Amino acid sequence: MESSRRIEQDYRARVARAVAAIVADPMAEHRLEDLARLAHFSPFHFHRVYASVAGETVAATVRRVRLALATRLLEAGDQSITQVALAVGYESPQAFTRAFGQFTGQSPRSFQQKVVRAILDVDALPQPDEGIAAPAVRIVEHPTRRLHALRHQGPFSTIPHTHRRLRLHAGSARISDRWGASFGDPESGIGYSYYAAVDSPDPWPDAADVEMLDIPGGCYAAHRLAGPYSQINAAVRALYIRWLPSSGYEPDDRPTLEHYLNSPRQVSPSELRTDLLIPIRRAIAA
Repeated sequence: MESSRRIEQDYRARVARAVAAIVADPMAEHRLEDLARLAHFSPFHFHRVYASVAGETVAATVRRVRLALATRLLEAGDQSITQVALAVGYESPQAFTRAFGQFTGQSPRSFQQKVVRAILDVDALPQPDEGIAAPAVRIVEHPTRRLHALRHQGPFSTIPHTHRRLRLHAGSARISDRWGASFGDPESGIGYSYYAAVDSPDPWPDAADVEMLDIPGGCYAAHRLAGPYSQINAAVRALYIRWLPSSGYEPDDRPTLEHYLNSPRQVSPSELRTDLLIPIRRAIAA
């Protein structure tokens, strides 16, 4: 048992080298034989080993990492759709638009327009004192939670790998809720960490890298995001920039949470629903 666990961890570490190489230089050729050499696997077996560990083919990882790069370029807003398409390796904006739509559930232009509105338009998020039945931002109390968690290693574009690994670790144990927990500021990168996490009512098999993560209870600003996960970072940033300063609250020293209400395995990207939960406390005048 211990020997097989060591072998599994070794496989994951070696495949992680290949993933890191793809992420470090998304636009490189990334030939299978080169990645296999980097991971110290036979080229003949590497494709199957990679797919079994990563949950997708090398080509799928390269495509997803390049499209994740495209979301960052579109978010920056200083390049046209055609320029972004060429920058991430597509020969035409039409081919890029099809691939981007499959990745995010919307066109590049719609994505770019949404990001610009969320960041620049003061009215993009309703103010907390608007008297509407279902406000975009609501104040909620959440209890303390104890979650099974797996710390993510690497860039945002490979977070689905971490969630997939956590599901595999669960075995036959039931999963009642899926979460993401972010500690620190992803923009600074200093001391930042992200955990894929789940609620589960059942005992779990032993796993060296799965830990119990205690999330303190308290007050949160909750915003329900409709759409693909690629919008999460822009939506959280807009909440901090546009909603928080005039809300009467300030950030509290607890992790920011993502509560995944459905799954990309069950619905299209446009139908995904995620509650974004920013920990807050009443602002104290300086």
